[in-house]
Amino acid sequence: MIELDSVSKVYRSGPADVRALDAVDLSIDEGEFVAIMGASGSGKTTMMNILGCLDAPSSGVYRLDGTDVGTLGENQLARIRNTRIGFVFQSFNLVARTDALANVELPLVYSGGSARRSRARAALERVSLGGRMHHMPNALSGGEQQRVAIARALVTDPRMILADEPTGNLDSYATTEVMDLFCELNHEGHTVVLITHERGVAALARRVVVLEDGRIVSDTPMGGALVG
Repeated sequence: MIELDSVSKVYRSGPADVRALDAVDLSIDEGEFVAIMGASGSGKTTMMNILGCLDAPSSGVYRLDGTDVGTLGENQLARIRNTRIGFVFQSFNLVARTDALANVELPLVYSGGSARRSRARAALERVSLGGRMHHMPNALSGGEQQRVAIARALVTDPRMILADEPTGNLDSYATTEVMDLFCELNHEGHTVVLITHERGVAALARRVVVLEDGRIVSDTPMGGALVG
């Protein structure tokens, strides 16, 4: 499903170049649950931005389902982001002045999906928030806000979920709830790629990839979530 072939990303910082990713090779099969770990500045977020078609490599090739993403136009990339990839972020990124239901419905407005309200309701029920759908974000706990964000990621029925430090703002109880949900989604067939600095969180994945200075230094199978 995902293939990075000698992918590098270089940023200009003053007179010097900063190599955020350095000739990375990585393959992720459909249905996998992969955690990507590394210290601050290791290249984790850069890799996620590339995987999510939010940024392009400076060199190398990113293939998604066999297609070279670098050959696609912005409209095609936007459609991939809106329909094939669900994004979950550490800071939830909910719209403060709209309730949970409207927040979950938002991607369907952009993608032109039909039956928006019923699909958003079903997504909230999937994350056990059917009774909280008319609450505003500030009336929800951190764990509930993140589950709303996961429902929003699911509402377009994406094949892949990209999560950037999704438990970073949560207490241990909410972290367990959210990670149980990711494991369930993986069991149902979703490909899950999760960025984290927490070893306990990463251990729940089926595979852990560790980045250091823009390079993969280890790629280890784990005993976490299973598909099928």
